Amino acid sequence: MGVEILNDLSVLLARLAQEPAVLVTVAQVQGSGPREPGAWMAVFASGQVGTIGGGNLEWQVAAHARSALAGAPLQVQQRHALGPALGQCCGGVVHVALRPVTVHDVVALGTELAPPRPPVALFGGGHVGQALVRALSPLPVALTWIDSRDGIFPDEVPAWVCCEHSDPVQAAVRDLAPGSAVLIMSFSHAEDLDVLVECLLRQRHQADLRWIGLIGSRTKWASFQHRLAARGFEPAEWAQVACPIGLPGIVGKQPAVVAASVTAQLLQVFGL
Repeated sequence: MGVEILNDLSVLLARLAQEPAVLVTVAQVQGSGPREPGAWMAVFASGQVGTIGGGNLEWQVAAHARSALAGAPLQVQQRHALGPALGQCCGGVVHVALRPVTVHDVVALGTELAPPRPPVALFGGGHVGQALVRALSPLPVALTWIDSRDGIFPDEVPAWVCCEHSDPVQAAVRDLAPGSAVLIMSFSHAEDLDVLVECLLRQRHQADLRWIGLIGSRTKWASFQHRLAARGFEPAEWAQVACPIGLPGIVGKQPAVVAASVTAQLLQVFGL
């Protein structure tokens, strides 16, 4: 859903440069409704961007918005019961807010309507790491890309990617944003283990990392479990780690295949 919102927002902001619209936002839902609070659509004199759930509800609200664009009064707050009168069987009540928007609102709307970008920390700038950045590029995430080696990052990266050199690499763990999903795929098993240990120590004391994924085989993971036990970690602590990473059933080892599988897994982690 976040990808769809980003695409719709881009279309909206570009079109607002040419003509005004009425922005319709779901303000409140009582009971069952087709969309959640915060869902939006922008209605233009011809066509619209986004959706508040379709059906007769959307048709009626869009028709009212177009009338307002043509000069009729705009009802800025509306209440719609989803029952026989609307021909929608959700049974709940949807409250929508309407307001006119123009090119002068582009900057504010870019902030207001952009989906939240959950934080992802990627340790490793190798082939899989680079493929993963490409796979994540259209998605609404904020990526911190970390490596201990100089000159490993490409000259150009997307605006939402923050490249960070950290030596030792595990020192970067303490500064990760709360709620981060962490992907560990450095150039060496030793670095992987060091980063993983710092992640588990942070979980022990703060418990604020959303997810920890470690690239590797089941054999590697079995070896790491022995090493973690030797460092005083309990099975309940390393049970927080996903290893191997990626969706079950995807067995390809090519960087692009691994990146696609891990990206899909992150979509599940964040519910995107």
